[in-house]
Amino acid sequence: MFQRILAAIFIVAIAAVLIVAAWPQLFSLEQTAGIAQIVSLRGLAAAVAFVAVLGLTLISLLSARLHRFTASLAVIALVFCALTLAVLATRGFGSPGFETKAEGDITVLSWNTLGDAPGAPTIADLALVNDADVVTLPETTREMGIEVATLMAASGRPMWVHTLAYDQVSKSRSTTILISVDLGEYDVDESTRTTSTLPSLIAVPQDGDGPTFVAVHAVAPIQGEMANWRSDLDWLAEQCRASNVILAGDFNSTLDHYASLTDGVDFALGSCFDAASVTDNAALGTWPTQLPALLSAPIDHVMASNDWTVTGMRVIESHDGNGSDHRPILATLSPNQ
Repeated sequence: MFQRILAAIFIVAIAAVLIVAAWPQLFSLEQTAGIAQIVSLRGLAAAVAFVAVLGLTLISLLSARLHRFTASLAVIALVFCALTLAVLATRGFGSPGFETKAEGDITVLSWNTLGDAPGAPTIADLALVNDADVVTLPETTREMGIEVATLMAASGRPMWVHTLAYDQVSKSRSTTILISVDLGEYDVDESTRTTSTLPSLIAVPQDGDGPTFVAVHAVAPIQGEMANWRSDLDWLAEQCRASNVILAGDFNSTLDHYASLTDGVDFALGSCFDAASVTDNAALGTWPTQLPALLSAPIDHVMASNDWTVTGMRVIESHDGNGSDHRPILATLSPNQ
C-alpha cells in the first residue's frame, strides 16, 4: 500500500514537472533558472521524451510488477512529447522561401561568429551571396569587421563598419555591425553600456531618415548571470517599443521567454514581431550547431517594429562546419507604406 502511494506521488510529481516544462508561461516560470534552459531546447526535450516513452513501454510489457507504474509514466511522457511537438508545429519547421527583393527592402544577415571564428572570406561571401544590406556580428572584433567590409567593397558592396566593445579581454565582448552605404551614414554611441555583460550596439541614421538598427548580444542564462539575463531581456523589450527599429543578433532567448515582455498577442517582444515566427521558421534552432536544427535552440532572431513586413526568412544550415557554434540567420524586410 505504501509503495503504491509513493508511486502515485512520484507520477504526479513527474506530471507536474513536465507540465511546467511544456508551458512554463502558464505559471510565470519561463525566466526561472533551470526551466529557462529546458524550454529553450523544446525539440531536444521532445526527442528525449519520445525515447523515454519507448523505454518505459518496453519495461511495461516485460515486467508485470512494474506494468502500471511504467505505463503511467509512458503516457505522461507521450503527452508531453505531443504537447511540445504541437507548440513547435505552430511555430513552423521551416519555410525558407523569399519574395523577390524590391526597392526599399532591407536584407539582414546575423551571425554570432564565436570570436571571428569563420574568418572574413566566409562571412563576406555569405553576405554577398545573400545581398545583405545589414550584417550584425556578435562576438566579432572591429578588425574582423573591417576585413569583411574590405572584401565586400572589392565586390562592389561597400559597407560602413561600427563596433561596440566593452573591453579587449575577450572577443565575445565586441559586437560589430556592417551597414550598406546605400542606406546612408549611421551614428553609434560607443561610450554607453547597453546590455549588461556583452555589448549590443544601437546604430541611428545621421539624417533621421531610415530605421534604427540594434545589433543584439544578450548574455546567456547561465549560473551567475540570470539577473543580468533578465535585465537584458527587459532592455531589448524597451528597444522594441521604439518606432522604425530592426533588431538582429544573439538574443540568448526564445519566444517562450518573452511572455511577460510582449505588448500583445501580435508581438513577440515589446512591440516587435519575430521574423522566424511570422514565416513558420521559429522551431528551427540556431545553437548549438552540434545538434540538428530541429533539436537546437532558436536563440538568434531578427525582430522589427510594425513599420516593416517580413518577405522571407531562413536559418542557414550550410555553414555548421565553419567554426561558429551558432547558425547564421537571414531575413528580408519590406517597409510598410
